[in-house]
Amino acid sequence: MIRNVIFDYGNVLIDWSPWYLFFDHFGGDETKCRHFLEHICNREWFTRVDQGESMDSCIEDLQRQYPEWADDISLFRDRWFDMCHGPVPGMQELIDELKMGGIGVFGLSNWPAETFPVARKRFRILSCIDNYVVSSFVGMVKPDPAIYRFLLDKYSLDAADCVFIDDRIDNVNAAISVGMQGIQFDGSAQNLRNALISLDLIKI
Repeated sequence: MIRNVIFDYGNVLIDWSPWYLFFDHFGGDETKCRHFLEHICNREWFTRVDQGESMDSCIEDLQRQYPEWADDISLFRDRWFDMCHGPVPGMQELIDELKMGGIGVFGLSNWPAETFPVARKRFRILSCIDNYVVSSFVGMVKPDPAIYRFLLDKYSLDAADCVFIDDRIDNVNAAISVGMQGIQFDGSAQNLRNALISLDLIKI
């Protein structure tokens, strides 16, 4: 019987995208922004930050590779919170409802160590989750199954008692591979609520 819900943070609880910052920074030049985010400040690069490498050292390394983009690259650190558009609508209420119903609520996120403590202070939706694992503090990132097992061991959870929610299907499939149920978040808190009702985690 599922008694625990494990949430990803970025694009499940917090609306986050580098596009928000860099599209504006590049004056609305979609082609330039897309090139920058696909070929320079891309997912492969910022996964190093999520895995626990110093943001400063990762930025300096990338600036050495692309000196002509040095000022742009530095914004990933200097204006990181401009990539956050705040909590995903409806998700705070959903978490409150789960907790009031006695359901265990946990977090499992790829997130830079340098910005996470500030984010928890800034966004109530993060600070209300007391039990969590953040990639940069443990040196592992999703979808590595090891980070899911780490969370299960840390909080003495049985995978069969957990459902994991993430916007990325590869992360959901990794959770399933360690024995959890998984739900891919489509951006709608109402759709997620309906899915949790079907799992008998929310009573109507």
